[in-house]
Amino acid sequence: MDKSAIQKELLKMFGKDRMLSDALDLMYYSYDSSFLTKLETTSPYAVVFPRSTEEVQKIMQFAYSHDINIVPRGAGTGETGGCVAVEGGIVLDLSQWKEIVEIDQKNMQVVVRPGVIHADLNSELAQYNLFFPPDPGSSLMCTVGGMVANNASGLRAVKYGTTEQYVLGLEVVTPKGDIIVTGGMKSRAIKNVSGLNLTKLMVGSEGVLGVITKIRLRCFPKPRARGIAMAVFDRLDDAPATVLDVYQAGILPSGIEVLDGSAIKAVNEFKPHIKLPDAEAILLFEVDGNPPSVEFEGDIIKEMAGKRARLVEWSTDPKSMAQLWEGRSVTAAAASRVRPDVSRIFAGEDISVPLSRVADVLRAIRELGQKYGIQVVNYGHIGDGNVHTAPVINPEDPAEVERVLQLVDEIHLLAIEMEGTTTGEHGVGAVRRRYAPLEHGIAHEYMLKVKQAFDPKGIMNPGKLI
Repeated sequence: MDKSAIQKELLKMFGKDRMLSDALDLMYYSYDSSFLTKLETTSPYAVVFPRSTEEVQKIMQFAYSHDINIVPRGAGTGETGGCVAVEGGIVLDLSQWKEIVEIDQKNMQVVVRPGVIHADLNSELAQYNLFFPPDPGSSLMCTVGGMVANNASGLRAVKYGTTEQYVLGLEVVTPKGDIIVTGGMKSRAIKNVSGLNLTKLMVGSEGVLGVITKIRLRCFPKPRARGIAMAVFDRLDDAPATVLDVYQAGILPSGIEVLDGSAIKAVNEFKPHIKLPDAEAILLFEVDGNPPSVEFEGDIIKEMAGKRARLVEWSTDPKSMAQLWEGRSVTAAAASRVRPDVSRIFAGEDISVPLSRVADVLRAIRELGQKYGIQVVNYGHIGDGNVHTAPVINPEDPAEVERVLQLVDEIHLLAIEMEGTTTGEHGVGAVRRRYAPLEHGIAHEYMLKVKQAFDPKGIMNPGKLI
């Protein structure tokens, strides 16, 4: 079935208000935040905006019968090409499907459609003194469906874990058009070990097994207090050692962030008023809970950090906390300003390694940057070993693009060598799938068998994940 015929059929199903086929509109859907999609642009055949499970089912049945690829898409904020039709097909834009179906306060859970924005969900839950803990850092933009598809985590994964720990059940439309409900057809239980755990299988599957149309999430009570500590180190190795000291003292902060010397320099050039101390590394600890426990944990963190840090600051005052956190909050934007007329690219940006290897990895990335003549800004979620690297290049310079691609390849290989993974939270998408056999060995073959069982024609988001 050619592209024109596909567009005509979709126009009959959805009308011109909920279907895009103009070349300029389709070009918009050829991108996400990844550097890959800037280098290799592929437009879909059409984009549709389903608003019900039945509409998704109808599209899937049509696509399956005609062997047409399907690519689910949320807000398009991903960094791996995961929501782009790299092999053509129909994009299902689920970002407008923003319904919060039910807030079940009594059972501490919420049912949502995939297009609900993370920040909007937590704003609604706050009225019931509840919250959905994972914080991907793009809260004002990212959709809950995208978080589930990529098993997003972010700033507070140290204490609260990743998205998968909060997904109690899903409604999914399979490539054949079947509608399945995971976690129990009628269940509102928080615990459920009945049957194979298809919920866990779907979370993080990046749209290669089916289309998620409804999500049942567990919620937590909203913490009553919060505190921030900043510790400044003259030696890079002292930062992960201090994190270990804090853990061994029995403290589990809600978040632990690191900025190395490159990130500190970038922030100070971008926002001079922040005046981060010149250092090899800065740690930011966030704790939350009841007021007495927050103060107690803050005291312990100050004591542990004070053994190695030259400066430790602590605050529970909202204004002071905002000032302490500001440096970390602008780091991603600051990376683009370390050279005039260049760009920070999203590539090799999401490796995760054991805590004991973080300092070694940061040093190795610095050396790789020097090897290829590429400036790299490093920061990340040190509490769980998730290192974000921000290469800064002129994307119009072919030689520099070639060098950065070699750099990124070495960063991914470094992560595996250091007993880590090529992605801690941003996902595999089209960017990192070639590392799957190296990272997973024979388990990769079994992943392919699972994919084949759900999607025998291979129409679900091809070219991604595995």
